[in-house]
Amino acid sequence: MRRQAFMNKRIILAASLFLSVQVAFAQESKKENSKEKQIEEVTITKTKKAVEQKADRTIFDFSEQASLNSGSSLEGIKKLPGMVVTDIAGMMYQGKPLDVYMDGRPLNISTNDLTAFLEGMPASAIERVEVVTQPGAEFPATSGGAILNIITSKSAKNYLTATYSGGYRFSDYDKFRNRFNNSIVLNSRNKIFGWQLSAGQTYGESFSSNQMDDLSRGFGDKYSRGYFAKAALTFDLGKDRLLLNYDYYNANNDSYNNSDGTSMIESPIGSGNNVVANYLNIGKSKTKSDRNEITATYQKRFDDKNQKLDIKANYSSFKSTFDQTGQNSFFTPSGTQIFGADMDNASDQNYYNLRVDYSQPIKLLDESKISFGGLYEKTDFTTDFLGIKNLDYQRQTAATYAELNTKIKKFSFIAGLRAEDYDISGKSLNLRKNQWDDLTPFKKFELFPNASMQYDFAKSLYFNLNYNRKISLPSTGQLNPNNTTFQNPNVSISGNPNVQPTIYNNFEAKISAFDYAFISYNVSSVKDQVMMYVERDGYSISQTNVNIHSLTQHSFNVGLPVPFMIFSKPFSEIMKFNFNPDKINFLYLYAGYQFQDIKEITDKKGMWFFNVAGQFILPYNIKFAPNFSYSTKGNYYFFQSTQPIMNRVDLNFSKKFNKDRITVSLFANDIFNSSRMNFKTVNTATPIYLQNRWDSRNFGFSINYKIPTKNKLAKVDQNLLNQDTPKEDNGGLMNQK
Repeated sequence: MRRQAFMNKRIILAASLFLSVQVAFAQESKKENSKEKQIEEVTITKTKKAVEQKADRTIFDFSEQASLNSGSSLEGIKKLPGMVVTDIAGMMYQGKPLDVYMDGRPLNISTNDLTAFLEGMPASAIERVEVVTQPGAEFPATSGGAILNIITSKSAKNYLTATYSGGYRFSDYDKFRNRFNNSIVLNSRNKIFGWQLSAGQTYGESFSSNQMDDLSRGFGDKYSRGYFAKAALTFDLGKDRLLLNYDYYNANNDSYNNSDGTSMIESPIGSGNNVVANYLNIGKSKTKSDRNEITATYQKRFDDKNQKLDIKANYSSFKSTFDQTGQNSFFTPSGTQIFGADMDNASDQNYYNLRVDYSQPIKLLDESKISFGGLYEKTDFTTDFLGIKNLDYQRQTAATYAELNTKIKKFSFIAGLRAEDYDISGKSLNLRKNQWDDLTPFKKFELFPNASMQYDFAKSLYFNLNYNRKISLPSTGQLNPNNTTFQNPNVSISGNPNVQPTIYNNFEAKISAFDYAFISYNVSSVKDQVMMYVERDGYSISQTNVNIHSLTQHSFNVGLPVPFMIFSKPFSEIMKFNFNPDKINFLYLYAGYQFQDIKEITDKKGMWFFNVAGQFILPYNIKFAPNFSYSTKGNYYFFQSTQPIMNRVDLNFSKKFNKDRITVSLFANDIFNSSRMNFKTVNTATPIYLQNRWDSRNFGFSINYKIPTKNKLAKVDQNLLNQDTPKEDNGGLMNQK
């Protein structure tokens, strides 16, 4: 027992030492570099961390982690510890629903459109991902539970840099399927301006199969094509800066579908006699989408570097079409009846945003800063069904905020208040009555306070308490009354234009040790959560969105690294700090527990999530990164998993060549082919069973090539991620040196 207790203490202490060595190693590197004398060239070093914990967010580096950046953006995000991605509830991190941003700006797309967007962008285009678990008053109150901020832009330097990324994957189920991607990033700057251009494309072949109760079985063979381009310019105007960003994304996806099942049909037609008949559905669907975004930012800077004024204007448009053609064959006692299954739906979203943020230090206690600002945004959203407009939705928000940050000795405090005024209205076309109905309006003035207290036990070791009140406005995907996926004769899928916004009251207590180890407990009181609702009526199933009146969500999370050197080296040697954390073997252990208390549900079960990620340095400096994710069965709002929603093993081997300019990775995802999404409803008198699987097991390789340029002054030391990340990094060449 004593030996076991002693070993446990060694593991905990060594884990802490392993984490603290990152700071020490970075400092040591600076000392060594300062002693270097080079006559013909200058060495520029940049230190990177794989994970960085801050009081309000967790930052994951994608640029140097082959296990994350070798596939699509969605595949990389799914591998983050604590991240859960499902068709039912979208994205959640440590139990909190996520509002997805890109380069500091909300994407304003969700559900199927968001999935297609992230699948169409290679993970190699991502620099890092920030998960803001405690958004302060400077963030819009509409951030809901948390924010997933995908940073794609890199800082421009005083030389030209060029990076090419490409990859290939394949799967072999019923037939051989291919996926590949290519992208390039160019960026540079001079004394007057800096610029960046990134562009790329993806192509993917995949399948998905599903079953709904004993009524419907479907199979889809999908061909996805995605194209993106991102351009940025920044002009130095004395101390001030003007930044211009343009983003473009296009998707063109085809799906060949077939399904069979049992349905109720009138036979013979016109007889008024309904009979049960088997059916066969064969068809094709095409989804096209275009997203354009323009942003202009003016940064006013002062003699005091901690004083700043930012003015940002943003416009984005998102257009999407969904076409379905096919044939339904019903096999009745009187013969086979054949009907067409054609459909033509479209949506058009326009988003406008103007934001002003100001901050400056003030003389209060040891160190203080005050921030305030305002925002105005407008969303116009319309949908068409068979060429007929059937939804006209408008949303306007005006907001202002003030926040105080202060510090006294080992205590830090944040107190903020945000006020937002909402005006949401619209009309929907009632096809049954052939008339326009007013949507349920939402015209309210709301206050959103936030508060945080942090106590620093030591450097990079702290205890944190947080509270914030947030709101989540329904996404246009949840509002869209038209279907955007291929449907069967007995399955109806649509949005609900009358769902109401969701209010969150979030509380969190967290202990963090350096950048990896942490323990946290979160509880959220939620009102009017928007959730998928499935019901069955005889031989038909309908799926839409509804508001859950109230629920309480609990989440417990813990993460701990275990370096293997604790089993072979004495503490005296470990404490010398003369090793590189990127060159050692270790495991990172994560466990999370989620429990949702919904009054309407009697069968309540929590759900555990586990993740084990490793790093092993093999001969010839080959890096082996395995990743294992698993979850227990449990409740997910109105659903209960009948099989683990997370159960996969991913393997990645990577090596650098040509003075670290080339990184080659070989990978195998879900090697045991165990990923499934199987649920049953727990809010209906009789459970409805939903099953879905896809070609999650695939194999491939990726390559990342830092193309040599005429400038030979840039040498990048890729250890772990930036140690000084600004509180709100908006990308777009914001962090120039």
